[in-house]
Amino acid sequence: MTPVFALATSLMWGLADFGGGLLTRRMPALTVVLVSQLLAVGALGTIVVATGGWSEAGPQLWWAVAAGVVGPAAMLAFYRALALGPMGVVSPLGALGGVAVPVGVGLVLGERPGLLQFAGIAVAVAGVVLASGPGLGGAPVQRQTLVLTLVAAFGFGSVMALIAEASHTLTGLFLALFVQRLCNVVVGGGALWLSVRRGTAALPAGGWSALRSALPALAFVGLADVAANGTYSVAAHHGPVTVAAVLASLYPVVTALAARGVLRERLRTVQAAGAGLALVGTVLLATG
Repeated sequence: MTPVFALATSLMWGLADFGGGLLTRRMPALTVVLVSQLLAVGALGTIVVATGGWSEAGPQLWWAVAAGVVGPAAMLAFYRALALGPMGVVSPLGALGGVAVPVGVGLVLGERPGLLQFAGIAVAVAGVVLASGPGLGGAPVQRQTLVLTLVAAFGFGSVMALIAEASHTLTGLFLALFVQRLCNVVVGGGALWLSVRRGTAALPAGGWSALRSALPALAFVGLADVAANGTYSVAAHHGPVTVAAVLASLYPVVTALAARGVLRERLRTVQAAGAGLALVGTVLLATG
């Protein structure tokens, strides 16, 4: 169960990142984040009401609140780091954070993967780094860029660990994801308001009509991200968090393959090698 749900997480996160990347070419990144999360809140609210998820309310929802606050902050730090420094350095470090924090939590809690799974973790982590396309030219990285990247990496990993603790039943999971997304909207809305106050445009070049035409794509991004959080939570509860975290963090491979298929972007040799290593690591984790 764990490998299946964790790989589904990678697929959906990878496609969500690809869709979000395309949308941010046409509209501000904060607008993409806020609108996609608003649409996700609407869908999750409907599911919570239909399933009676409110009955699962309890102290564990504070984990979801924490994930909802940390997530947008991590994404904003990540975008800022991408703007300041070489993407080939920022991207793999950000993706690797999604592995390091949950794996560390799992080890602290006493999880001990088998030998093949340890090998799979090592190989898959290497694949994540290479598939993200690290730069090999030795471009200098400013201290601010490095700090922002590490903050984002820790945030991404923390969200994965927090959402796994926020619920232990399916209906509770829907409620936890609803609370998380609601907090995302509050934090993202505040950030967008501050950005507009500073003179940054909130709407794309085409105004409201362009935003309305992008709603289906924005809904896909928001719902795919929510679904990925849900499948990750299921994966973490059906097996070792260490395995779930590594397999769920293979999403850079999906994003690269989507870019290759849709945008005809060619994978560099290092990215193709990373994709191969990630697949080998997946097999080792699944069979270990």
